[in-house]
Amino acid sequence: MRKFALWLAAGTAVALTAGQAWADDAPSGPTVAFNAAVTNDYLFRGLSQTSGDAAAQGGVDVTAGMFYAGTWLSNVNFGATAGDPSNKTKIEYDLYAGVRPVLGPVNLDVGVIRYGYTDSPKVAHYDYWEGKVLASHAMGPATIGAAFYYSPEFFGKVGNAEYYEVNAAYTLATKASISGALGYQDLEKSKAGISSYTTWNLGVGYPVTDHLSVDLRYWDTSQKATHFYTKTFAGDRLVATLKATF
Repeated sequence: MRKFALWLAAGTAVALTAGQAWADDAPSGPTVAFNAAVTNDYLFRGLSQTSGDAAAQGGVDVTAGMFYAGTWLSNVNFGATAGDPSNKTKIEYDLYAGVRPVLGPVNLDVGVIRYGYTDSPKVAHYDYWEGKVLASHAMGPATIGAAFYYSPEFFGKVGNAEYYEVNAAYTLATKASISGALGYQDLEKSKAGISSYTTWNLGVGYPVTDHLSVDLRYWDTSQKATHFYTKTFAGDRLVATLKATF
């Protein structure tokens, strides 16, 4: 019932904004944007997706009015497991689409994401879907936000999963930005082996040029995650990322 209420609230918000969004002038056409990045460790909700190694990433986004769709790629390596003993480096490919309406002072992002992985045995059950509802509000140089993600069958086919996050960012006069987030991953313990864990991050980003930026970020997880996933994948670490957009 809780999940249904959350999704119903998100759908209602989108419906309320539809009239306002379509009332705006129609865009001249879709826009396409590309991105590429390198990082010393690919972190997802506080967990390394590369066993602590570096990653090369890139993607493309198509936007038409308040609608968007895109794809994103990165190398990943989850180490040897019972379902996947090969310990091979794989490619994660994400496919996503959604809508970004505006409700008064709040910017919304409602969409779906499909996470896929190459060279992964079917018994590992890596591929999965998620739905998301994001909201943010800008107040001058500061932005605050919240996010909710839900998967009916999470990574590894461990049952349903929910992720909650609150985040904030502040842009300084130097154009550098300070940002951080606090997240809570809720898992179906009977299948996942771990019921939940907390993750947080705090970092500084800086736009070197209009198309190139750097980010230095400290990540950490609760001890519950460190004990279950081991220090190879969880715990504190410093991540540096160089990203280009064009």
